[in-house]
Amino acid sequence: MVMVKRMIRLGYRKVINAASAQAWDRQVFEDTQREFFMQAQFYDQEGRYQTFAELLTHVPQADRLHYLVSTAAIGYIRQLNDLIPDVSNAYGKRCLPFKNFRFEIIHSHMERKEEHAVAIYFYTEPLTWIDTVGPNLLIAYGDQRKEIQDGKEVETDLIPLQPFLNIHSIQAHEC
Repeated sequence: MVMVKRMIRLGYRKVINAASAQAWDRQVFEDTQREFFMQAQFYDQEGRYQTFAELLTHVPQADRLHYLVSTAAIGYIRQLNDLIPDVSNAYGKRCLPFKNFRFEIIHSHMERKEEHAVAIYFYTEPLTWIDTVGPNLLIAYGDQRKEIQDGKEVETDLIPLQPFLNIHSIQAHEC
């Protein structure tokens, strides 16, 4: 019998905007909006452009605003203790560790704070994807393929599929 074991990395996109209600989200919203306002003034000292999209279109190097504004979120991201927010296992506990993230300004407006929206993409380290059970991924942390093939007991988590959770990358091997 040939079994295919897959190593995957999950990605989760967390969108934060004016409608975000959780305290952590609100703090990220406020601080990144403030940072966008300050940084955008540097790129458009004459005040000709009102939106992030206009800055990207008309101002060279305005795409650096993604990085510059992300600095306002770094402290909050550290507060997550390397666990992806909003994604819980079948026990209702946050469990997916991340090491990498990417910050993106979705939209922002110089005068209308309520139009500010950002996304933070969180990426897991490699996971062993054992199976899909209903609308859930059965995973083990790290590379557990040999242990599973050898019939050893492996600790697992059942992760419900949900909006904005994605298999970011996959590597399949025949065992």
